[in-house]
Amino acid sequence: MQYVVKRDGREVSFNSVKIATAIKKASDEVGEKLKESELLDIVKKVINYIEDLEKEKVTVEEIQNLVEKALLVKGYENIKIAYSSYRKERTKVREIKSDLMRAIEKIGIETDRDNANVGNNFSSKLLRIASESNKWHNLAMMPKHLAKAHENGDLYYHDLDSYNLTTNCLHIPTKEILERGFNTGYGTIKIPKRIETAAELSCILLQSTQNDMFGGQSHPDFDNDMAVFVEPTRKEIKLELEELGLDKNKIEELTEKKLRKKVHQAMQGVIYNLNTMHSRAGSQVPFSSINLGIPYSKDAALICEVFLLEYEKGLGKGEQPIFPNIIFRVKEGVNREPEDKYYYLYKLACRVAAKRMNPTFMNIDADFNKEYYDMGYMPATMGCRTYLMKNVNGEPGCKGRGNIAPVTINLPRIGIQAKGDINEFFNILDKRLNLAKESLMHRYDILKNLKVKDLPFVAGQGLMKGSEGLSKEDSIEPILKQGTWGIGFIGLAETLISLIGYHHGENNEAKDLGVKIVSHIRKFIDRVTEETKLNWSCYATPAEGLSGKFIKKDKKVFGTIKGVTDKDYYTNSFHIPVNYPISIKDKIDIEATYHKLCNAGHISYLEVDDRPSGEAIMDILNYAYKNTNISYIGINFHIRYCKNCGSHLSSNERKCPECGSGDIQGVSRVTGYLSLDERFGPGKYEERADRLSHLGNRKNNYKLL
Repeated sequence: MQYVVKRDGREVSFNSVKIATAIKKASDEVGEKLKESELLDIVKKVINYIEDLEKEKVTVEEIQNLVEKALLVKGYENIKIAYSSYRKERTKVREIKSDLMRAIEKIGIETDRDNANVGNNFSSKLLRIASESNKWHNLAMMPKHLAKAHENGDLYYHDLDSYNLTTNCLHIPTKEILERGFNTGYGTIKIPKRIETAAELSCILLQSTQNDMFGGQSHPDFDNDMAVFVEPTRKEIKLELEELGLDKNKIEELTEKKLRKKVHQAMQGVIYNLNTMHSRAGSQVPFSSINLGIPYSKDAALICEVFLLEYEKGLGKGEQPIFPNIIFRVKEGVNREPEDKYYYLYKLACRVAAKRMNPTFMNIDADFNKEYYDMGYMPATMGCRTYLMKNVNGEPGCKGRGNIAPVTINLPRIGIQAKGDINEFFNILDKRLNLAKESLMHRYDILKNLKVKDLPFVAGQGLMKGSEGLSKEDSIEPILKQGTWGIGFIGLAETLISLIGYHHGENNEAKDLGVKIVSHIRKFIDRVTEETKLNWSCYATPAEGLSGKFIKKDKKVFGTIKGVTDKDYYTNSFHIPVNYPISIKDKIDIEATYHKLCNAGHISYLEVDDRPSGEAIMDILNYAYKNTNISYIGINFHIRYCKNCGSHLSSNERKCPECGSGDIQGVSRVTGYLSLDERFGPGKYEERADRLSHLGNRKNNYKLL
């Protein structure tokens, strides 16, 4: 045998080194280090099989079959599984190529103009490109070693279907855009003169932005941004009352009464719109977040108060609103203490959270938040936990900026592959970190080919920092330099168990090692920021679907490992496992350290029984924010309400006590946002079922210890 017949029909000279390289990569993947003599022995076995065929030409498929046969005969079953798994994944990629690939590439450049109502933005393109096919297209077009890292589960490239089309998420500069007006593509929207109009347009900003992007969007300073439209409304009301000839002494009182009513109508409209207004070709309502709680004026305080009250009411029948995710910011001297001016807002926020699971809460006194707050930049976050403040290429802050793209490392797999060797763990981790960096730089090179016209709203209307002065034919590269590039991780708990037999909630050795691992990731990311002059950050990956995808792949290769792969999901980022009994205080103390390390975004969840009281939530937050450097916290419990009348039910009620209906809706929090129970992915469904209250499931016991 002298020639190998490639799949496209080409004939190339036989090269045994390629066989050795493929086997070596498969062995590395499962953590089995082959000696040179062992590797050579396997290759010789393959060559013997080939010679037995007595053919002058052998196909690639025949050689790969013989490699698998040799690995089994020699007793390397795990290596054979890894080799076979990757072979199958590459076969899938090849099968989807040809005419479809060429068509997708053409559509990715310019949507056809058969229908004048179809634009050239992200959503329009995805109407033509089926999401799954574009994922495979992107895998086929990237370097093979990067594609392999995603296919076999070493890394995960988030929103692969959008890899070549758009960026992730955005903190919208809400006030700045509304004060100058904008154009959604069908005409100019003038500057609003009333709070009702401003509130409605704030929803359109979220909807239109989502149509250009694949992630979520936020109003990063909603109460202060909306407040500028309260005074013009007040003046209009006052003028109308004066024209009626009313007593001047009554005009002020009536003005404020009517104004408050209009603000209520406006905030109710925001909540209704964000739960009914669809984006992305009607596929979903916007993934929206609203940050508030630190008002600069009485009008901003009014917006904050009324918004919380309207959210507390719920939707038409009192149903639970799913959107927006609300982030209430807590700050000593502003709202945290009873003597603070806006303490009543903090108290109200806790009361609403006790009923609706929103707001979540952000600690502005955490040193990494306070640093920017003291400089005049208001920190904000999102339900998907995107956080960014530092900027190596311009002014800090979050307005007009977002995460460009994240990649996540399968941390438990590295722990399994290291086989208890801590030094080997960090050696493999460094390789994965460099691979993650390379993948994001590849994505950068792809995205910089996009033009402003490809993101017609967010870039064309100047919502994104870096778009200033760009024309529609210009590259979006200046925008890419203003956003962040996130390297995330999942399953720290399982990683620690695979290395030393314990997770970070169980003993100090594991606790210290957990911090060491995430600190190592953060140090790498900080070095890359200096090297590339791009904004890199460490991401505590939410991992909604990924929690199940990674573990499914690892279970297939490594089998069932107690405490690691013996369930259907990996634990969210740095969290303590959801089924581990631990007090609220201990969970806060342990997870607090990771918030500062994970500067691309983070959250800690505290699970409680049924609906807690507002006082209990405030007690939890006060402990966390007065005693640790923790920042973003969500209080979780299971909401159940009657779809017929909107009444809330306790966990043990199967029928509505008010109307008798058995049509009950469940709502839980998953990866930052609220979700209807039936829409959970398989991994998160299993995780929710495993969740234990951090209070030991003792009803109405909210002691921290």
